[in-house]
Amino acid sequence: MKLLAAIIKPSRLDAVRNALSAKDIHGMTVTEVRGYGRQKGHTEIYRGAEYAVNFIPKLKVEVAVTADQLSEVIDLVSEAARSGRIGDGKIFVLDLEDAIRIRTGERGTEAL
Repeated sequence: MKLLAAIIKPSRLDAVRNALSAKDIHGMTVTEVRGYGRQKGHTEIYRGAEYAVNFIPKLKVEVAVTADQLSEVIDLVSEAARSGRIGDGKIFVLDLEDAIRIRTGERGTEAL
């Protein structure tokens, strides 16, 4: 099992959710996060004063999948989150040792 963690623009969340749902991949966790990568923030003007925004608001989308679903899910998230501009985000893949469904006690891929 794998845990896919994608950092995406907030405006792309619905596209990512719809792409995954269309392929029968359900269950995701979304967290509001802030950070920066190569773009290192930006400056904005508010009421005539310029100020630096060092941490850009993003969303972290986490999806647990089986190993055979991984490449398809990476492709779906990449295509749905891509705008072609700087700050589209990143995808991280982590090994998922175990998963337990609390209600039934199912473990492993059955719990996904």
